[in-house]
Amino acid sequence: MAVVLGAKICSFITFKTMNRTSKPDIDYKLNSRCDAVLSSLPSRRHVLVFSASFVTVLTLNCFPPPLQARAKEEEKDDGVAGAIKSLFDPNEKTKSGKLLPKAYLKAAREVVKNLRESLKEDTKDIAKFRRTADAAKESIREYLGSWRGQEKVVREESYVELEKAIRSLANFYSRAGPSAPLPEEVRSEILNDLNTAEEFL
Repeated sequence: MAVVLGAKICSFITFKTMNRTSKPDIDYKLNSRCDAVLSSLPSRRHVLVFSASFVTVLTLNCFPPPLQARAKEEEKDDGVAGAIKSLFDPNEKTKSGKLLPKAYLKAAREVVKNLRESLKEDTKDIAKFRRTADAAKESIREYLGSWRGQEKVVREESYVELEKAIRSLANFYSRAGPSAPLPEEVRSEILNDLNTAEEFL
């Protein structure tokens, strides 16, 4: 484009000056000027090389190469496939990185949540305390009914800690009676067991 523009300028100058001056003397001067202008402009080769370089840089910076685009598409596919697979997978990865049955983890988390709430509840509000205690009792019953002594989970830290917490609670109420207030020492011991169990769920 620069070459074309230079040629147009030279022809325009030649035409204008031919009208004003004598032909032989001026022709030589104008031709040398046009040659100087044209030689100072980049050649076609330079223009082509520059254009190709510019397009290459633009392509590399603005558009991802096909391999990168394909890798991103595969990641998306893996994400969708992974989500579908995890939906139907009976196991789930815990915070500690172990694969355990989803049903176990759900039941154990319910015990931790409901038992913690009942232990922190104010015993003066009898109705509210009874509601949270009943929820904790129900979740413990479901947990023990499904997972007590199960080979898949019996050696897991979460199982061991939950068993300690439930045993401490059962031992206290079997000695003191079902309506006895829970001492602070026993309460804090059970809460510690629950917190430890939660780290592995």
